[in-house]
Parts: sequence; structure tokens; C-alpha cells
Amino acid sequence: MIRSMTAFGSARAESAQGSVTIEFRTVNSRFLDINFRLPEDLRMVEGLIREKLVQVVTRGKVEIRLNYTHSSTRNDASLDLELLANIASQLQAARQVIPDTPAPSFNDLLSRSNNTESPVFDSEIWTAMCQEAATLALSELQAAREREGQRLGSMMQECSKGISAIVDQVEKELPALLSEHQEKISNKLRDTLMAVSPEGFEQISGAELSARIAQESSLFSLRIDVAEELSRLRSHTAELEHLLSTGESANSKGKKSSGSAGKRLDFLFQEMNREANTLGSKASALSITHAAINLKLLIEQMREQAQNIE
Repeated sequence: MIRSMTAFGSARAESAQGSVTIEFRTVNSRFLDINFRLPEDLRMVEGLIREKLVQVVTRGKVEIRLNYTHSSTRNDASLDLELLANIASQLQAARQVIPDTPAPSFNDLLSRSNNTESPVFDSEIWTAMCQEAATLALSELQAAREREGQRLGSMMQECSKGISAIVDQVEKELPALLSEHQEKISNKLRDTLMAVSPEGFEQISGAELSARIAQESSLFSLRIDVAEELSRLRSHTAELEHLLSTGESANSKGKKSSGSAGKRLDFLFQEMNREANTLGSKASALSITHAAINLKLLIEQMREQAQNIE
């Protein structure tokens, strides 16, 4: 299955003690880079979340945000303004001695105003909530990565069809190009003989002339022979189709696949680009040159899409 490295997933879990919200954001990266943003009270769940993440994500930059909220102990809780003024006065006096003294949180003020104690922090309950939220968020993240991966795969398949069409067209043109060159060689030899000596044709037999034309044509055929390049391009497009449909290399059947689909695609496009370059260097006609350029454009479009594949 082809998956994109760019996606988002979030989930929320609740209990009598409060609620937990977790978000996963992933973008493309060569390696797996995990960045946690957790409150200190829930730092103990970092290892648990990391363990769950690496089971489903192998590559990409991942940002994990986790927030939590305690349940309110009283619905009619209100601030005591006299107490609030007293605390503000004490805070101002404290800051004259220690300037960076932090202000109390709103929950602390509310608890003091209503003579309530902060709820007991039960780490087991909060860990269970974090685990539940992480499982749901990762499921949503994977679904989003697969949907985006399918869109990227569809775009690459369209480019692959374009490459196959170009290969077909070049194969059709090759016999005509060879025949055209044979005619050019024949005319050039005749013109050369006539320029050297009007009686040139009397000094060379038709068999010798035909043999010379055949020799030059053979040399030209070897020089412009791109059958191997076209065959390799067909093989690469077949491998591409297999990768996009299964996420695994065709030659890795029955073996544990090594490396990500994105990295295998990147290598495959390097090979395809090499064949397109060779095709361009052997070009014997403007149409072949245009074909090589169009092949490179299509390969580059696919390579850009593959940068986001896991």
C-alpha cells in the first residue's frame, strides 16, 4: 500500500478525571523524525506513544501535540474577588523581590476561591486515556496517509501511461528512420562519385555500391539502436505499476521487503532518467530528441510526487 508522508490525525479521550486530546502531524522527510510536545504531567506516556507510532510510520517528520483538561469539581464555582485582590497584592510584593515569580493558574484561583482542592492526578487513568486517544488518532492518520497516497499513485500512473505511449511511438518510427538514412547514404555516395568523376559509376559495380550502402547503414543502425533502452523503459514502467499497486518490489516476493516504497521509487526514477538520457544521446532525428525530452519531463513529475511517498 502506497502511503503519503503528509497527513493529520487527531482524537480525544475522556474519563471522570478529565479529557485528553492528541494530534499527529506528518510531513515528508528522508528519515523518521519524531517531535513531542507534551505537558510535564503526561511526560510518562512519551514512550508508549512512540512505540505505537513506529509500528505504523517508518519515514517522515512527525509532530505530536498532547493537551489535557481536568474535570470541573463544581458547576457553580466562582471567583472570590476579595481573595483575588489579596493574591494580586501578594504577587506584586513577591515580584519586588523575585521579578520572575509566576502568577497562579486560573484553576488554582478557582480552587482557592471555592475552598476546593486540586483533583488527585491518577497516572494510570491518564495513561489509559492517552493510549486510547493515540490509537484513534493514529488510525485516522493512517487513513489520511493512504488516501493521499492513492492520489499520488494515480498521478504517477498517468505519467507512466504517457511514458509507455512515447516508447510505442519511438519504436514505430525507428524502421522509417533507418530506411530514410539508407536513402540519404545512397544519394550521398552517388553525388560524391559524380563530383569526383562523371565516369565514377563505370569504375564501381552495383554490387560494390550496394555493399557500401549496406555497410554505412549497418554502422548507423548500431549507432542509433535504442531497442535496449526502450526495453528497459518498458521494464521500469512495469515495475512502477507493481510498486504503486502493492508498495513492494516485484523481485522481493517471498522476501522481507527492505527500504520504503518512496526510496525504491526514487531509485527507479533515477534508472528511468538514465535510459531517457541515453535515448537522447542516440537521437537520429528531431522527433527522437523531443521524445527524450518529454520522457525526462514525465519522469521528473513522478520523482517530485514520490518525494511525499513513505
